[in-house]
Amino acid sequence: MAGARHVGLVVIGRNEGARLSRCLRSVAGWGERVVYVDSGSTDDSVARACGHGIDTVALDPARPFTAARARNAGLARLAERWPDLALVQFVDGDCELAPGWLDAGMDALAAAPRVGAVFGRRRERFPDATIYNRLCDQEWDGPAGPQDSCAGDVLMRVAAFRDGEGYRDDLIAGEEADLCHRIRAHGWTILRIDAEMTRHDAAMTRAAQWWQRNRRSGHARAQAWQRRGRDDPRLLRPVVSNLWWALPVAWPLWPWLWWRVFRRTDALFATHIVLGKLPHCAGQIGFWWSRARARTTRLIEYK
Repeated sequence: MAGARHVGLVVIGRNEGARLSRCLRSVAGWGERVVYVDSGSTDDSVARACGHGIDTVALDPARPFTAARARNAGLARLAERWPDLALVQFVDGDCELAPGWLDAGMDALAAAPRVGAVFGRRRERFPDATIYNRLCDQEWDGPAGPQDSCAGDVLMRVAAFRDGEGYRDDLIAGEEADLCHRIRAHGWTILRIDAEMTRHDAAMTRAAQWWQRNRRSGHARAQAWQRRGRDDPRLLRPVVSNLWWALPVAWPLWPWLWWRVFRRTDALFATHIVLGKLPHCAGQIGFWWSRARARTTRLIEYK
């Protein structure tokens, strides 16, 4: 980790349109060590990346697309071209890298040799455009310090990534927590710092998008418990909570649950948590149903 020349950036995307152009402009200052990985876009995303002079990888559609698979492919391309790569910054194509973030992230890693991944504050680009964007902005917030998991946008040591054996290609959601679990098992720490990292464009305008996004989270919760529940019994609690609060017998208690959350946050977020139990439960049931039929769930997209 001698300096910036040992850092590479992986941008992933699927049908991001103008959002991708903003993302690529935000990473342009890092020169040729940037790779864009496209997951079957039907818009002009690949052409946009090529127009920015970015090394582009188009994933083979013969295999299911996932963000995990895209990030693995991006790092593989960087490592192939630059074997001395020490750090990799992953950026989702609907995000923009904040000025000064990589310097802050590298400083944090230099100060703590056993920190394997560092991330900061992700903000919504248009938090006041819709209530759904505002909810995303609230979800991205959190205290600085050691964490169990990271966000999709993260600055990671390549050594820690390899110790954790990379992302699991078949996970359609929750791949970050899954990798961080294995990274922490090798003695690395995941750190959140008080610094601006990325600006995200959720572009959510409809309740159906909110439902899909929460259904995907429910799927990830159930899969996390199935994969890692023996190592981390804490993963059972949110699964049981989603099942219980989604049952009609629990609906009369929703005002009590809403009040508990409201006291710590606000009315909008409390409503989101309570009503979100329904799509979360639907996502969990969908995971178990697919698993019972030995089928792989396809991407759950909300855009």
